[in-house]
Amino acid sequence: MFLGLDVAKRDFHAALLDGKERPRVKAFPNNPKGFEQLFAWLANRSIQNVHACLEATGGWSEALATELYRHGHRVSLVNPQRVRDFGRSEGQRTKTDKADAALIARFCSTHDPAPWSPPRAELLALQAFVRRRESLIDMRTQERNRLSGPITDELVRKSIHDHLAFLDVQIADIEKQIDDLIDNDTDLRNQRDLIKSIPGLGHRSASSITAEFPELAKYRDAKAVAAHAGLCPAIEQSGTSLARSHLSRSGSSKLRRLLYFPAIVAMKHNPAIASFAGRLQSRGKQKMVIVAAAMRKLLVLAYGVVKSGRPFDASLTTQHGI
Repeated sequence: MFLGLDVAKRDFHAALLDGKERPRVKAFPNNPKGFEQLFAWLANRSIQNVHACLEATGGWSEALATELYRHGHRVSLVNPQRVRDFGRSEGQRTKTDKADAALIARFCSTHDPAPWSPPRAELLALQAFVRRRESLIDMRTQERNRLSGPITDELVRKSIHDHLAFLDVQIADIEKQIDDLIDNDTDLRNQRDLIKSIPGLGHRSASSITAEFPELAKYRDAKAVAAHAGLCPAIEQSGTSLARSHLSRSGSSKLRRLLYFPAIVAMKHNPAIASFAGRLQSRGKQKMVIVAAAMRKLLVLAYGVVKSGRPFDASLTTQHGI
């Protein structure tokens, strides 16, 4: 049995593939009451276990995924890009919540995606704090940009300054809570401190990567780590036309965002990244291609130090596939 779930803020559509020609589709409210209605709907059809598949779209999906897991169902959270690519391969033209739920169910049946389990409560809290900090930093940047614009009213300028002061306090408070959560967990603290030893990755970046990638050392190799972040190159070529390389974008967009500015810093201050970027530049690679490659190398370096348990050493950067 396969259950495709298309989740939105207020509701979700469930498509059940149970061997019949067409899936059974039903909509439910996206809240605890709706979750119970889903389980009753399954029970009324004498269905005890399903392989449920949801797109990884953040809190709206994870709450439902967690409840499915707690009820003993196999759950998979998949990157939305994989589902979109699958839909294109089928020639899908209809784009509705009902059709999307059925598409996710067919994807689950065809590809048998890996099972997911909910992170422990401390990790959920850490991820929530890190993502909230990023949102507050975005707000602060917007307000600072407004100050550099043509503001003629002093009351408006004062309002922006007051808001900036408030945001500074909020960010400092959240950063303390992030530090406390990591410092009180030996594994997280060790991972953060090892990542922080890499030039280009400061305390905040190391904390954020630890939150989004808490089990970095458990990945089988550097390639799997890069794939998780969507930093593996994909090649497009048709016939004799020139092949074009780009990022696969099939992994975590949050990790890619976290690595962008650190990669730019590392291209100046990290000997391994700077040397690598220089070689790419000498081969005529475009700036964004070089930055993306530096992001990947930076993440692989993070994997190397965490996997080995040893701080960054520029003389040893040939290890772990670097």
